Amino acid sequence: MYHEMDFVVRNYASRVELRKIVVSQFLKEEPGLGGGNDASHYRYNVEALSDGRRIYLTRPAYLKKGFDFRINVEGTVFQTGQEYPKHDDIFDDLIGKRAENPTMCRRLHQAIERVYNCEDPEDILPEYADIKFNAGHPVDLILKVIKWFLIEQDIRDWNYSGRQMFKNGIDTILLE
Repeated sequence: MYHEMDFVVRNYASRVELRKIVVSQFLKEEPGLGGGNDASHYRYNVEALSDGRRIYLTRPAYLKKGFDFRINVEGTVFQTGQEYPKHDDIFDDLIGKRAENPTMCRRLHQAIERVYNCEDPEDILPEYADIKFNAGHPVDLILKVIKWFLIEQDIRDWNYSGRQMFKNGIDTILLE
């Protein structure tokens, strides 16, 4: 059973609220009836990029653990050889951007900090329209993928570091 739907997550004020919105959506899923075609599979189209590509979540994720999901970007091949990035894809992208323009990376870090603090990329991108790099992926892709990595970490590791561990990796790169 395959289900595809748009699921836009905006207007949240905290990590708690954000986590509740996402987990509540997942709780609406129909149970599967077995493996293969009898399993329930979901695609949630969650973000639109400025070039028309979409960011989407797939469930169940590879590890099939609880509320886990995989983040994907249409038409983009990452180090996995697939449309889904890993944290290292973001880290490597940021390393390339830092090498190209350390000053502009400080502005990018400000934007990432705001996403980390639960401001939606869609709301803040107009303020950062001046951030341009030749290296790596477009800034809107980076901010929106980071948003979903942070949400994923909050859901999977809520009782531990949650989003902080991923953010520490970003800070190590951009604040060196």
